[in-house]
Amino acid sequence: MKKLILLGFLYFSSPIIAQDDLLCIGKYWTEDEANLEMKKFTKEWHDKASWEKRAAKIKEGIISGMKLDKMPNIQGDFNPIIRNTREMDGYILENVAIESFPGFFITGNIYRPIESKKKYAAILSPHGHMADKRFKTDVQSRSATLARMGAIVFSYDMIGYAESKQVTHRMPIALLLQTWNSRRVLEYLLTRPDVDANRIGMTGASGGGTQTFILTAIDDRIKVSVPVVQVSAHFFGGCVCESGMPIHKSKDYQTNNVEIAALSAPRPLLLISNGKDWTRNTPRIEYPYIQSVYALYNAEHKVENVHLPAEKHDYGYNKRAAAYMFLAYHLKLNVSKVNVVNTIQEDFVKILPEDDLRVFTKENPRPSNAIMGDGAIIKYLGLD
Repeated sequence: MKKLILLGFLYFSSPIIAQDDLLCIGKYWTEDEANLEMKKFTKEWHDKASWEKRAAKIKEGIISGMKLDKMPNIQGDFNPIIRNTREMDGYILENVAIESFPGFFITGNIYRPIESKKKYAAILSPHGHMADKRFKTDVQSRSATLARMGAIVFSYDMIGYAESKQVTHRMPIALLLQTWNSRRVLEYLLTRPDVDANRIGMTGASGGGTQTFILTAIDDRIKVSVPVVQVSAHFFGGCVCESGMPIHKSKDYQTNNVEIAALSAPRPLLLISNGKDWTRNTPRIEYPYIQSVYALYNAEHKVENVHLPAEKHDYGYNKRAAAYMFLAYHLKLNVSKVNVVNTIQEDFVKILPEDDLRVFTKENPRPSNAIMGDGAIIKYLGLD
Protein backbone atom coordinates (compact mmCIF):
# COMPACT_ATOMS: atom_id res chain seq x y z
CA MET A 1 0.00 0.00 0.00
CA LYS A 2 1.40 3.39 -0.97
CA LYS A 3 2.19 5.80 1.80
CA LEU A 4 0.16 8.99 2.03
CA ILE A 5 2.09 12.14 2.80
CA LEU A 6 0.38 15.23 4.20
CA LEU A 7 1.70 18.30 2.48
CA GLY A 8 1.09 22.03 2.69
CA PHE A 9 0.51 24.47 -0.12
CA LEU A 10 3.14 27.08 -0.72
CA TYR A 11 0.40 29.24 -2.22
CA PHE A 12 -2.28 28.42 0.35
CA SER A 13 -2.69 27.37 3.94
CA SER A 14 -4.95 24.44 3.04
CA PRO A 15 -3.47 20.91 3.22
CA ILE A 16 -3.26 18.55 0.27
CA ILE A 17 -2.81 14.81 0.12
CA ALA A 18 -0.03 13.54 -2.13
CA GLN A 19 0.62 9.93 -3.07
CA ASP A 20 3.92 7.98 -3.01
CA ASP A 21 7.54 9.07 -2.82
CA LEU A 22 8.00 10.04 -6.46
CA LEU A 23 6.68 13.57 -5.99
CA CYS A 24 8.98 16.57 -6.16
CA ILE A 25 7.18 19.30 -4.27
CA GLY A 26 7.90 22.96 -3.72
CA LYS A 27 11.55 23.75 -2.99
CA TYR A 28 12.51 20.13 -3.50
CA TRP A 29 16.19 21.04 -3.76
CA THR A 30 18.16 23.91 -2.33
CA GLU A 31 19.61 26.35 -4.85
CA ASP A 32 23.05 24.77 -4.32
CA GLU A 33 21.68 21.27 -4.87
CA ALA A 34 19.85 22.38 -8.00
CA ASN A 35 23.04 23.83 -9.45
CA LEU A 36 24.78 20.48 -9.03
CA GLU A 37 21.80 18.54 -10.36
CA MET A 38 21.73 20.66 -13.51
CA LYS A 39 25.38 19.75 -14.08
CA LYS A 40 24.44 16.08 -13.75
CA PHE A 41 21.65 16.54 -16.27
CA THR A 42 24.13 18.00 -18.75
CA LYS A 43 26.11 14.76 -18.63
CA GLU A 44 23.01 12.78 -19.68
CA TRP A 45 23.22 14.04 -23.27
CA HIS A 46 25.91 15.34 -25.62
CA ASP A 47 24.27 15.89 -28.99
CA LYS A 48 20.85 16.29 -30.61
CA ALA A 49 20.19 12.54 -30.80
CA SER A 50 20.99 11.90 -27.13
CA TRP A 51 18.99 14.95 -26.03
CA GLU A 52 15.98 13.84 -28.04
CA LYS A 53 16.20 10.40 -26.45
CA ARG A 54 16.13 12.05 -23.02
CA ALA A 55 13.41 14.49 -24.14
CA ALA A 56 11.19 11.61 -25.26
CA LYS A 57 11.60 9.97 -21.85
CA ILE A 58 10.73 13.22 -20.05
CA LYS A 59 7.67 13.76 -22.25
CA GLU A 60 6.46 10.20 -21.69
CA GLY A 61 7.01 10.68 -17.95
CA ILE A 62 4.83 13.80 -17.94
CA ILE A 63 2.02 12.11 -19.84
CA SER A 64 2.01 8.89 -17.84
CA GLY A 65 2.75 10.60 -14.53
CA MET A 66 -0.34 12.78 -14.75
CA LYS A 67 -2.39 9.92 -16.30
CA LEU A 68 -3.12 11.95 -19.41
CA ASP A 69 -2.98 8.70 -21.37
CA LYS A 70 -5.87 7.41 -19.24
CA MET A 71 -8.27 10.15 -20.26
CA PRO A 72 -11.19 9.29 -22.56
CA ASN A 73 -10.77 9.79 -26.29
CA ILE A 74 -12.80 12.97 -26.78
CA GLN A 75 -12.60 14.98 -29.99
CA GLY A 76 -14.71 17.98 -30.85
CA ASP A 77 -18.04 18.30 -29.03
CA PHE A 78 -17.07 21.58 -27.39
CA ASN A 79 -20.67 22.82 -27.38
CA PRO A 80 -19.49 26.43 -26.95
CA ILE A 81 -21.64 28.87 -25.02
CA ILE A 82 -20.88 32.45 -26.09
CA ARG A 83 -22.65 35.31 -24.35
CA ASN A 84 -22.59 39.09 -24.04
CA THR A 85 -20.53 39.94 -27.11
CA ARG A 86 -19.35 43.55 -26.80
CA GLU A 87 -17.34 45.85 -29.03
CA MET A 88 -14.74 47.63 -26.91
CA ASP A 89 -12.02 50.12 -27.87
CA GLY A 90 -10.12 48.15 -30.51
CA TYR A 91 -11.22 44.65 -29.51
CA ILE A 92 -14.28 42.45 -29.01
CA LEU A 93 -14.99 40.77 -25.68
CA GLU A 94 -17.14 37.67 -25.09
CA ASN A 95 -18.04 35.48 -22.10
CA VAL A 96 -17.42 31.87 -23.06
CA ALA A 97 -17.73 28.31 -21.80
CA ILE A 98 -16.79 25.11 -23.60
CA GLU A 99 -17.19 21.50 -22.56
CA SER A 100 -13.91 19.92 -21.53
CA PHE A 101 -15.74 16.60 -21.50
CA PRO A 102 -19.48 15.97 -21.19
CA GLY A 103 -20.70 17.77 -18.08
CA PHE A 104 -17.41 19.56 -17.24
CA PHE A 105 -17.08 23.18 -18.34
CA ILE A 106 -14.11 25.44 -19.01
CA THR A 107 -15.15 29.01 -18.24
CA GLY A 108 -13.51 32.18 -19.46
CA ASN A 109 -13.46 35.11 -21.83
CA ILE A 110 -12.45 35.51 -25.43
CA TYR A 111 -10.86 38.76 -26.50
CA ARG A 112 -10.56 39.13 -30.27
CA PRO A 113 -9.69 41.76 -32.86
CA ILE A 114 -12.28 44.04 -34.42
CA GLU A 115 -10.67 44.02 -37.86
CA SER A 116 -12.16 41.58 -40.33
CA LYS A 117 -9.53 39.08 -41.45
CA LYS A 118 -9.73 35.48 -42.49
CA LYS A 119 -7.16 34.20 -39.98
CA TYR A 120 -5.71 35.44 -36.69
CA ALA A 121 -3.06 34.23 -34.31
CA ALA A 122 -4.49 32.71 -31.12
CA ILE A 123 -3.12 32.81 -27.58
CA LEU A 124 -4.03 30.60 -24.61
CA SER A 125 -4.04 32.64 -21.40
CA PRO A 126 -4.08 30.54 -18.20
CA HIS A 127 -3.62 32.31 -14.87
CA GLY A 128 -1.95 31.74 -11.53
CA HIS A 129 -3.11 31.06 -8.00
CA MET A 130 -5.56 33.71 -6.90
CA ALA A 131 -9.27 33.61 -6.31
CA ASP A 132 -11.11 35.12 -9.28
CA LYS A 133 -7.79 35.91 -11.00
CA ARG A 134 -9.36 35.91 -14.47
CA PHE A 135 -11.27 39.05 -13.50
CA LYS A 136 -8.23 41.00 -12.26
CA THR A 137 -6.81 44.06 -13.99
CA ASP A 138 -3.58 42.47 -15.17
CA VAL A 139 -5.35 39.57 -16.89
CA GLN A 140 -7.91 41.83 -18.55
CA SER A 141 -5.19 44.25 -19.66
CA ARG A 142 -2.99 41.51 -21.10
CA SER A 143 -5.82 39.83 -22.96
CA ALA A 144 -7.29 43.01 -24.41
CA THR A 145 -3.91 44.38 -25.48
CA LEU A 146 -3.01 41.20 -27.33
CA ALA A 147 -6.43 41.21 -28.99
CA ARG A 148 -5.96 44.78 -30.19
CA MET A 149 -2.60 43.68 -31.60
CA GLY A 150 -4.38 41.03 -33.68
CA ALA A 151 -4.73 37.85 -31.62
CA ILE A 152 -7.71 35.84 -30.44
CA VAL A 153 -7.06 35.36 -26.72
CA PHE A 154 -8.84 32.76 -24.59
CA SER A 155 -8.47 33.64 -20.89
CA TYR A 156 -9.76 30.71 -18.84
CA ASP A 157 -10.15 29.73 -15.20
CA MET A 158 -7.98 27.44 -13.14
CA ILE A 159 -10.09 24.59 -11.80
CA GLY A 160 -11.72 25.49 -8.52
CA TYR A 161 -11.53 29.25 -9.10
CA ALA A 162 -13.89 31.92 -10.39
CA GLU A 163 -16.59 30.05 -12.31
CA SER A 164 -14.83 26.68 -12.38
CA LYS A 165 -16.50 25.46 -9.20
CA GLN A 166 -17.50 21.96 -10.25
CA VAL A 167 -14.39 20.72 -8.42
CA THR A 168 -12.06 22.07 -5.77
CA HIS A 169 -8.59 23.23 -6.69
CA ARG A 170 -6.88 20.82 -4.32
CA MET A 171 -8.35 17.64 -5.81
CA PRO A 172 -5.74 14.90 -6.37
CA ILE A 173 -5.91 15.02 -10.19
CA ALA A 174 -5.76 18.83 -10.42
CA LEU A 175 -2.62 18.70 -12.59
CA LEU A 176 -4.30 16.32 -15.01
CA LEU A 177 -7.52 18.33 -15.25
CA GLN A 178 -5.73 21.64 -15.81
CA THR A 179 -3.51 20.19 -18.51
CA TRP A 180 -6.51 18.51 -20.12
CA ASN A 181 -8.47 21.77 -19.98
CA SER A 182 -5.60 23.67 -21.60
CA ARG A 183 -5.38 21.11 -24.37
CA ARG A 184 -9.13 21.38 -24.92
CA VAL A 185 -8.86 25.17 -25.12
CA LEU A 186 -6.14 24.70 -27.73
CA GLU A 187 -8.25 22.26 -29.71
CA TYR A 188 -11.28 24.51 -29.54
CA LEU A 189 -9.27 27.42 -30.89
CA LEU A 190 -7.98 25.23 -33.71
CA THR A 191 -11.56 24.40 -34.75
CA ARG A 192 -12.39 28.07 -35.24
CA PRO A 193 -12.30 29.16 -38.88
CA ASP A 194 -10.74 32.49 -37.86
CA VAL A 195 -7.65 30.92 -36.22
CA ASP A 196 -4.33 30.32 -37.98
CA ALA A 197 -3.04 26.95 -36.72
CA ASN A 198 0.54 27.98 -37.44
CA ARG A 199 0.35 30.97 -35.07
CA ILE A 200 -0.62 29.62 -31.66
CA GLY A 201 0.94 31.08 -28.51
CA MET A 202 0.54 30.53 -24.79
CA THR A 203 1.45 32.63 -21.77
CA GLY A 204 0.70 32.73 -18.06
CA ALA A 205 2.42 33.60 -14.80
CA SER A 206 3.12 31.52 -11.70
CA GLY A 207 0.75 28.54 -11.85
CA GLY A 208 -0.27 29.79 -15.29
CA GLY A 209 3.41 29.64 -16.20
CA THR A 210 3.45 26.00 -15.13
CA GLN A 211 0.44 25.28 -17.34
CA THR A 212 2.23 27.07 -20.18
CA PHE A 213 5.49 25.15 -20.14
CA ILE A 214 3.83 21.79 -19.47
CA LEU A 215 1.38 21.99 -22.38
CA THR A 216 4.09 23.36 -24.67
CA ALA A 217 6.33 20.44 -23.70
CA ILE A 218 3.81 17.78 -24.70
CA ASP A 219 1.98 19.48 -27.57
CA ASP A 220 3.86 20.80 -30.58
CA ARG A 221 0.80 22.75 -31.70
CA ILE A 222 1.84 25.48 -29.26
CA LYS A 223 4.21 27.43 -31.50
CA VAL A 224 5.34 30.21 -29.12
CA SER A 225 5.61 29.96 -25.34
CA VAL A 226 6.05 32.62 -22.63
CA PRO A 227 6.05 31.11 -19.11
CA VAL A 228 6.40 33.92 -16.57
CA VAL A 229 8.07 33.80 -13.11
CA GLN A 230 7.93 30.02 -12.77
CA VAL A 231 10.72 28.09 -14.54
CA SER A 232 13.11 27.17 -11.74
CA ALA A 233 15.81 24.56 -11.23
CA HIS A 234 15.11 24.08 -7.51
CA PHE A 235 11.39 24.91 -7.19
CA PHE A 236 8.98 22.36 -8.64
CA GLY A 237 5.69 24.14 -7.93
CA GLY A 238 4.09 24.27 -4.53
CA CYS A 239 0.53 23.31 -5.43
CA VAL A 240 -1.07 19.96 -6.11
CA CYS A 241 -1.92 21.29 -9.60
CA GLU A 242 1.81 21.52 -10.37
CA SER A 243 3.58 18.80 -8.39
CA GLY A 244 0.82 16.63 -6.95
CA MET A 245 1.33 13.91 -9.56
CA PRO A 246 4.68 12.24 -10.42
CA ILE A 247 5.78 14.04 -13.59
CA HIS A 248 9.34 14.91 -12.50
CA LYS A 249 10.59 11.59 -11.23
CA SER A 250 10.26 7.86 -11.77
CA LYS A 251 12.19 4.88 -10.50
CA ASP A 252 14.81 5.29 -13.22
CA TYR A 253 15.05 9.02 -13.99
CA GLN A 254 14.84 12.51 -12.53
CA THR A 255 14.06 15.80 -14.25
CA ASN A 256 12.85 19.27 -13.29
CA ASN A 257 10.91 22.19 -14.74
CA VAL A 258 13.97 23.53 -16.58
CA GLU A 259 14.17 20.42 -18.73
CA ILE A 260 10.40 20.40 -19.19
CA ALA A 261 10.60 23.99 -20.47
CA ALA A 262 13.50 22.97 -22.72
CA LEU A 263 11.17 20.56 -24.53
CA SER A 264 9.90 23.68 -26.31
CA ALA A 265 13.02 23.63 -28.50
CA PRO A 266 13.30 24.76 -31.22
CA ARG A 267 10.04 26.73 -30.95
CA PRO A 268 10.30 30.33 -29.69
CA LEU A 269 10.47 30.52 -25.88
CA LEU A 270 10.72 33.55 -23.60
CA LEU A 271 11.51 33.11 -19.91
CA ILE A 272 10.54 36.11 -17.79
CA SER A 273 12.10 36.09 -14.33
CA ASN A 274 12.61 38.38 -11.34
CA GLY A 275 14.77 38.87 -8.27
CA LYS A 276 12.29 38.10 -5.52
CA ASP A 277 11.18 34.52 -6.07
CA TRP A 278 12.53 31.14 -7.20
CA THR A 279 13.44 32.55 -10.65
CA ARG A 280 16.18 34.82 -9.27
CA ASN A 281 18.90 32.55 -10.73
CA THR A 282 17.41 32.27 -14.22
CA PRO A 283 20.16 34.23 -16.04
CA ARG A 284 22.85 32.03 -14.44
CA ILE A 285 21.30 28.55 -14.12
CA GLU A 286 18.04 27.94 -15.97
CA TYR A 287 18.54 30.06 -19.08
CA PRO A 288 22.06 28.81 -19.97
CA TYR A 289 20.89 25.19 -19.74
CA ILE A 290 17.93 25.83 -22.03
CA GLN A 291 20.17 27.80 -24.42
CA SER A 292 22.43 24.76 -24.69
CA VAL A 293 19.44 22.67 -25.76
CA TYR A 294 18.40 25.24 -28.34
CA ALA A 295 21.95 25.26 -29.69
CA LEU A 296 21.49 21.63 -30.71
CA TYR A 297 18.88 22.89 -33.18
CA ASN A 298 20.87 26.00 -34.20
CA ALA A 299 18.01 27.95 -32.65
CA GLU A 300 19.76 30.01 -29.96
CA HIS A 301 18.06 33.11 -31.35
CA LYS A 302 14.63 31.67 -30.58
CA VAL A 303 15.05 31.50 -26.80
CA GLU A 304 15.30 34.64 -24.67
CA ASN A 305 15.30 35.68 -21.02
CA VAL A 306 14.05 38.99 -19.66
CA HIS A 307 15.22 39.25 -16.06
CA LEU A 308 13.88 42.01 -13.80
CA PRO A 309 15.98 41.80 -10.62
CA ALA A 310 14.12 44.55 -8.74
CA GLU A 311 10.66 43.10 -9.41
CA LYS A 312 8.51 40.51 -7.64
CA HIS A 313 6.41 37.45 -8.42
CA ASP A 314 3.67 38.78 -10.69
CA TYR A 315 2.74 39.48 -14.31
CA GLY A 316 3.20 43.22 -13.94
CA TYR A 317 3.44 45.83 -16.66
CA ASN A 318 7.16 45.40 -17.46
CA LYS A 319 6.71 41.67 -17.79
CA ARG A 320 3.65 42.13 -19.98
CA ALA A 321 5.50 44.61 -22.20
CA ALA A 322 8.30 42.09 -22.76
CA ALA A 323 5.78 39.36 -23.55
CA TYR A 324 3.91 41.63 -25.99
CA MET A 325 7.03 42.30 -28.03
CA PHE A 326 8.11 38.64 -28.12
CA LEU A 327 4.65 37.36 -29.03
CA ALA A 328 4.21 40.12 -31.61
CA TYR A 329 7.45 39.22 -33.35
CA HIS A 330 6.91 35.48 -33.48
CA LEU A 331 3.14 35.49 -34.06
CA LYS A 332 3.21 38.40 -36.51
CA LEU A 333 1.03 40.73 -34.44
CA ASN A 334 0.71 44.48 -35.05
CA VAL A 335 2.56 46.31 -32.27
CA SER A 336 1.68 49.69 -33.80
CA LYS A 337 -1.88 49.21 -32.55
CA VAL A 338 -0.67 49.70 -28.97
CA ASN A 339 2.79 51.26 -29.29
CA VAL A 340 2.92 55.02 -28.68
CA VAL A 341 6.31 56.78 -28.41
CA ASN A 342 8.14 53.48 -27.83
CA THR A 343 5.84 52.50 -24.97
CA ILE A 344 3.14 49.83 -24.93
CA GLN A 345 -0.11 51.57 -24.03
CA GLU A 346 -2.82 49.75 -22.10
CA ASP A 347 -4.93 52.75 -21.11
CA PHE A 348 -7.53 51.97 -23.80
CA VAL A 349 -8.54 48.80 -21.91
CA LYS A 350 -11.79 49.13 -20.00
CA ILE A 351 -11.53 47.08 -16.81
CA LEU A 352 -14.90 45.47 -16.21
CA PRO A 353 -16.40 44.23 -12.94
CA GLU A 354 -16.39 40.47 -12.57
CA ASP A 355 -20.15 40.16 -12.95
CA ASP A 356 -19.80 41.51 -16.49
CA LEU A 357 -17.29 38.78 -17.33
CA ARG A 358 -19.20 35.77 -16.03
CA VAL A 359 -20.70 33.36 -18.52
CA PHE A 360 -22.92 31.65 -15.94
CA THR A 361 -25.34 33.86 -14.04
CA LYS A 362 -28.64 33.56 -12.19
CA GLU A 363 -30.44 34.22 -15.44
CA ASN A 364 -28.13 31.88 -17.42
CA PRO A 365 -26.99 29.15 -15.02
CA ARG A 366 -24.53 26.34 -15.60
CA PRO A 367 -26.13 23.63 -17.77
CA SER A 368 -28.12 20.97 -15.95
CA ASN A 369 -25.83 18.14 -17.11
CA ALA A 370 -22.91 19.54 -15.07
CA ILE A 371 -21.09 16.92 -13.00
CA MET A 372 -20.50 18.30 -9.51
CA GLY A 373 -17.82 17.34 -7.01
CA ASP A 374 -14.26 15.99 -7.02
CA GLY A 375 -15.35 12.41 -6.46
CA ALA A 376 -17.99 12.52 -9.15
CA ILE A 377 -15.50 13.82 -11.72
CA ILE A 378 -12.87 11.24 -10.78
CA LYS A 379 -15.45 8.46 -10.96
CA TYR A 380 -16.76 9.67 -14.34
CA LEU A 381 -13.22 9.56 -15.73
CA GLY A 382 -12.62 6.10 -14.28
CA LEU A 383 -9.62 7.28 -12.28
CA ASP A 384 -10.83 6.25 -8.81
